[in-house]
Amino acid sequence: MLKQAFTTAPLLVHPDPELPFIVEVDASTTGVGAVLSQQQGNPRKLHPCAFFLRKLNPAEVNYDIGNRELLAVKLALEEWRHWLEGAKHPFTVLTDHKNLEYLRAAKRLNPRQARWALFFTRFKFAISYRPGSKNVKADALSRIYGPDIASEDPEPVLPEKIFASPISWSEGMLPESGAPPGCPPGLQFIPRSHRTSLIHATHVSLGTGHPGIKGTLSLLQQRFWWPRMAVDVKRYVQGCRECAMSKSPRHLPAGKLLPLPVPNRPWSHLGIDFIVDLPASEGCTCVLVIVDRFSKACRLMPLPGPPTALETAEYLFNHVFRYYGLPEDIVSDRGPQFTSRVWRAFFKRLGVTISLSSGYHPQTNGQTERKIQEIGRFLRTFCHSHQESWSQFLGWAEYAQNSLRQSTTGLTPFQCVLGYQPPLFPWDGEPSDVPAVDYWFRESERVWGKAHRQLQRALRRRRSTADLRRSQAPAYQPGQKGLALLVDDGTAYLVKEILDSRRRGGRLEYLVNWEGYGPEERSWAPRNDILDPSLLEDFHTSHPSRPAPRGRGRPPRRRGPRSSGADHGGGGNVTDTPGSAHTQSQRTPSPEF
Repeated sequence: MLKQAFTTAPLLVHPDPELPFIVEVDASTTGVGAVLSQQQGNPRKLHPCAFFLRKLNPAEVNYDIGNRELLAVKLALEEWRHWLEGAKHPFTVLTDHKNLEYLRAAKRLNPRQARWALFFTRFKFAISYRPGSKNVKADALSRIYGPDIASEDPEPVLPEKIFASPISWSEGMLPESGAPPGCPPGLQFIPRSHRTSLIHATHVSLGTGHPGIKGTLSLLQQRFWWPRMAVDVKRYVQGCRECAMSKSPRHLPAGKLLPLPVPNRPWSHLGIDFIVDLPASEGCTCVLVIVDRFSKACRLMPLPGPPTALETAEYLFNHVFRYYGLPEDIVSDRGPQFTSRVWRAFFKRLGVTISLSSGYHPQTNGQTERKIQEIGRFLRTFCHSHQESWSQFLGWAEYAQNSLRQSTTGLTPFQCVLGYQPPLFPWDGEPSDVPAVDYWFRESERVWGKAHRQLQRALRRRRSTADLRRSQAPAYQPGQKGLALLVDDGTAYLVKEILDSRRRGGRLEYLVNWEGYGPEERSWAPRNDILDPSLLEDFHTSHPSRPAPRGRGRPPRRRGPRSSGADHGGGGNVTDTPGSAHTQSQRTPSPEF
């Protein structure tokens, strides 16, 4: 394994001006690093061409993370300018700072960024985001100038990922507060400002593993208490994203069975589909299956391959419509033949309705799907040893399917359509006299009426059986949001923490730390964009001196000097970071540049 690793590792190569370059950059708090690479060799593999690293000077150390990452790009382009400026192919810059992707589209730049942007116009390149876990080469170069921190604790032999322990409570994290009169003895009262973080720590710990509402509540009730604890735990667990993505729902499928309407005569409502990728047999690899939803009769046509929409329509007309007349409705899946404009236009001229099945829901055309299974079973039984001759048995498969008694009608498709059952074997069947035309029609109507009643009874039995395993469908109203919460045509984001409040132009704003984003993305959001009133209540309970909503009739507060909270800007450091509150709020993050 070591020999293979040494002999196959990417080696340093000479740059080839005929191939596109890739520049990987990264910046740390002490330095910047970059790698110039190309895909060379056969097979193509990414090889490094040059390395670059530099320590930040005292002024550059004070740059924010966005400007440091942009500085790394500028220094790398200056270092390899003789290869990159005027290169034959546009090159790609890979960075683990996502905001750099929007550099060229930014409308507001400070003087330093404007000078760098003018320098960038001399190159043809695109900035692409790469997660930090994959940007390891440039990251290692940028951290070479970092201070060495000696650890007093010995490094464990086993990695931390293999350790799992029950949840442990840190007494230093919990506040000391007097318990209200309703607090049971032996339990610690938790104030409102620390409840969400405590629920989060209990629910997501490795020792608990995202238990349900009852499990999380039972763990908390062993040591803690506060009013309406069960309501808070239920609201948090129901909003947990990890639980929603990984846990299977336990409730019955929503929505009762809604079967297709029962036809009134044979060949008025059809279902069609294809059997494809069959072994070549007399030049055919595909079968067009047409099923009559009334009599369950089928027509099977071997084809050289999947036909076009117009060819499929012609097959239907020549092999079905010319014998049984034009249908009223045709059910199919969403294959390219059935969603094309030619297919819709053809049947619109004939006055035939086109019904497409729901996406990823083949049960809509279940009768055809079931018929395809039966045909496949027949062909496998008789052609397993000589699969290239399945086309010779396809006519017998159709004859057999139309001769079988159907449980829904109590008749065979031949009896339902023709009014009689042809002999299964011609050599031992009795010849039948041809009845008069009027008698044939009366007898056919009698058979069709009996089949229709049998279909209705079978449908009711199936519907009652299926509804036992289903719940009522949700009663949706116009205007309700079904999947994602959208606010003013923007996506709603999760609020991790409210840090401060202020008034600007008579409007109350909050400094928000967003869930899943770093300190550089903190921004001021209007009060109306915070959708959870309990989150605001918790903030003002913990910070009574900060600006709060005015009550009715309260005069406006006299404007004084600027609040210290406004100095946080978009990315101040915060020492305390409570657990994330699963609260949704509209967020409009601005680009870094």
